[in-house]
Amino acid sequence: MSRAISNDRRKKAHDVLFVKYPALAPGPDGGVFLCPMPMISDTPSLAAFCERLSHAEFVTVDTEFMRERTYWPQLCLVQLGGPDEARAVDPLAPGIDLAPLFDLLANPKVLKVFHAARQDVEIFLKATGAVPTPLFDTQVAAMVCGFGDSVGYETLVSQLARARIDKSMRFTDWSLRPLSERQVQYALADVTHLRVAYEKLASMLSTNGRAEWLAQETLELADPATYRTDPEDAWRRLKPRSTSPKFLILLKELAAWREREAQDRDLPRQRVIRDESLTEIAAHAPVSIEELGRTRGLGKGLVEGKMGQAILEVVARARAIPDGDAPVPPDRPDLPRGLGPVVDLLKVLLKMKCDEHGVAQKLVANSADVEAIAADDDAQVPALVGWRRELFGEDALKLKHGRLGLGFCTDGRRLRLVPLEPAEEG
Repeated sequence: MSRAISNDRRKKAHDVLFVKYPALAPGPDGGVFLCPMPMISDTPSLAAFCERLSHAEFVTVDTEFMRERTYWPQLCLVQLGGPDEARAVDPLAPGIDLAPLFDLLANPKVLKVFHAARQDVEIFLKATGAVPTPLFDTQVAAMVCGFGDSVGYETLVSQLARARIDKSMRFTDWSLRPLSERQVQYALADVTHLRVAYEKLASMLSTNGRAEWLAQETLELADPATYRTDPEDAWRRLKPRSTSPKFLILLKELAAWREREAQDRDLPRQRVIRDESLTEIAAHAPVSIEELGRTRGLGKGLVEGKMGQAILEVVARARAIPDGDAPVPPDRPDLPRGLGPVVDLLKVLLKMKCDEHGVAQKLVANSADVEAIAADDDAQVPALVGWRRELFGEDALKLKHGRLGLGFCTDGRRLRLVPLEPAEEG
């Protein structure tokens, strides 16, 4: 690939996008390749591009999608970056077959690199029935390498690739056509700089020996169950405060009905019926159109139409379910009296350990995990399993039982762990 493109060629290629792509080695032009980047909108071009990428060790991947008016994300653009070129693929182009793209994503010999992969993976899982594999999430890798909790792409690129991301087009409607050159250049930046970020993170993982940590974290991302929404579990996201069996039964049945409606009609949940209205119906259990009509936020058309009748049928079925079959809300019991200071100490230890080892706290334990450890040595939390237990869990239990203490170093600025003899009971 040439490192320079003549002005004449630039003028002729009015339909070609030129994007600065980081070189693998410094060059006379400042270590930058200028690569032609036409947006791919036909199957033969896509097949040829994916064939070239199929020989790469890894490819960087990103998507642009719309979800404001639908339940399922609507794929509008796919960006792919290879060793020395990056292209945007138009999935909305008439007649295009995305099979070559899907074959590349399923190729076990090519690592797929994403940043904050969940939504991208969800889209491809919906389209193909499979998670792209193998995959690497730079956001998770960054947390493993000490870049903080859920580090954003812009921050990561700034620190690792020394580049600045233009976010002025983040609210673009990607479903509209044609896309401007600036829009596509903006989208391609999400895979061009990602290559440098990946290579530097991979080098860090090789040096710090934490590749296995990342592999464990990637298991959840690679599990199709992570992305499935079971209507029977939809009530949990409403986080009910009431523990009344009748209320919980009604809420579960209504939430499951709404979830199925949203999926079948491809509408956002809130467009079917809002959370507040759903919760109010569960609380009052209306048995007639008149009673249902008193629910705040429900229009007359909905109440008196098919939707209103469907809601009353759900309520009638739910009222017939025995209280003993009520769902059980997530259990988060109050801490036993006196454990507050223990929790505070464990949180100090968590911060100390994460600072010392250069890993994001969020990746090791959250507040609920710390409280669970304070209350129970055998708490079923990730912090007491695998590498998290080695890094934090073991010392957390020792601190809790008086076998370790926290003290200041001689400089008076840093904390250190102090081995202690167990205190006498009494």
